[in-house]
Amino acid sequence: MPTTPRRLRAYFLLALSMSLVGSYVALSKPLVAALPVMLLAWLRFGIGVLAMPHWLMKPAGEPPMTPATRKLVFLESFLGNFLFSICMLYGVSMTSAVSAGVILASIPAVVALLSWLFLHERIGLRVWAAIACAACGIGLLAVSGQQTTLQQDSSLWGNALIFGAVVCEAAYAVIGKKLTSALSAKRITALINLWGFVLMSPMGLYLALQFDFGSVALSNWLLLLFYALAASVGTVWLWMTGLKHVPAAKAGVFTVMLPISAALVGVLVLGETLRGLQLVAFGVALLGLLLATLPSRSLPEPIRVRSGSNH
Repeated sequence: MPTTPRRLRAYFLLALSMSLVGSYVALSKPLVAALPVMLLAWLRFGIGVLAMPHWLMKPAGEPPMTPATRKLVFLESFLGNFLFSICMLYGVSMTSAVSAGVILASIPAVVALLSWLFLHERIGLRVWAAIACAACGIGLLAVSGQQTTLQQDSSLWGNALIFGAVVCEAAYAVIGKKLTSALSAKRITALINLWGFVLMSPMGLYLALQFDFGSVALSNWLLLLFYALAASVGTVWLWMTGLKHVPAAKAGVFTVMLPISAALVGVLVLGETLRGLQLVAFGVALLGLLLATLPSRSLPEPIRVRSGSNH
């Protein structure tokens, strides 16, 4: 079946969404050094609330939300916004952007695994091989450090939290497909951001009352604005809009852009380097991505010869 312009546009939106996620995962390192993690996440959701109140309104042609849809909206926010933000922000504060990129390379395989567990989709041998490559990449990363014992412990916890973010992101991809059949992309974006703000408010308010906001440099405020608008508005809208026209399993493939962009920003912007086993780990992880994303060749259907005369 030929790829339609609408499908190509959906592919572009999905790839752009994950590229932005990867960039802010890496660029959040300076932010977690300037702001407490929970306060940073609360400010992110708060800026998102201010940016899109009009998206919360139900469009005229959209049916009312069912109880099942409301539960999915909450789960999408709890896993894809609340827990993902906590795991990702704490994780990047304890490990490098390059290491985060290697671990995030396992997202397509984890999406496939969750689709198999919860959506009962069939997984081929190539995808299982991709899952094995992702596991090997993470394993190589775990033994690649040349740090002190304290730094190794911190990096290990950071890597574990980044993998928690991987599971949250995979759940976000699977749940999001169901939501796009019931709600518009804009309303999904606004609703899950609002839930994230509500969930983060108790700790965010507590930290805000004690924090010296004057100590934050102007460059970090500008970076926070980019992070908030990209994470709460742009990437979610792009992903949900593209997801409406692409099957969940195929959409999961586009999360390949997340680890690639995270690692590139770490190297090109933050001055990190790929060296030793980190480079091997990243190569193995990308091999897994290649196995998971290359299209399968379908065998041509046999030509059936009908006996007898034509009428």
